[in-house]
Amino acid sequence: MKQRVSKFKSLAIALKELKPYIQDGQHLLTGRPFKRMEGMLSREALGNWLSCVAINSITQSDRFTFSSDPNGGDGIIMDTHTGETWPTEHVIVPAVAVGQDADTSALILKAVTDKRAKGGAAYASGKTLVVFLNAGSGEWFPNRVAHALPNPLLFQAVWVWGFQSIESDCYVYNVTRLDVRNGNAPAWRVRIDADFDSWAVEIVQ
Repeated sequence: MKQRVSKFKSLAIALKELKPYIQDGQHLLTGRPFKRMEGMLSREALGNWLSCVAINSITQSDRFTFSSDPNGGDGIIMDTHTGETWPTEHVIVPAVAVGQDADTSALILKAVTDKRAKGGAAYASGKTLVVFLNAGSGEWFPNRVAHALPNPLLFQAVWVWGFQSIESDCYVYNVTRLDVRNGNAPAWRVRIDADFDSWAVEIVQ
């Protein structure tokens, strides 16, 4: 029996809905859950949205979108062409205190390890872990982090996203999938236009 989920009519509408929370910034860190999305947080919705537009840039389509998760997860990424779904769990890498040096790679790996330990295989199996990097601008290398992931990972996949900058009123985010099976961990730069009516995705590697 299929379970009912809540989702936006399109990723464009989702972006418009997320606009005030993106501009606020603080809401991504402390904002209340969205009741109509079954408790999804704004940062979880944005992380799911960024993952979808990154994948869609490869397929050159709008086939990937996301919905709420009636089973208590942080959202479900879905392929509207095949019906395949990927439940997500999200974790945040907190900002480093002023004056402290950030070992961004170590912080990402700690976040993954801690989330993995939360419930073991039963909790992580079949799920995609989405990491919100709020640690600052410390440099890190996706390939190295991907090779250092726990083995077994338990999660099906790990994505990392974070804010990069505001350029001409455009919000710019980096998105990475920690998967080196094809040589390099794929990475994208997503630029949200100032009017929040459109966006552009650039493949970084």
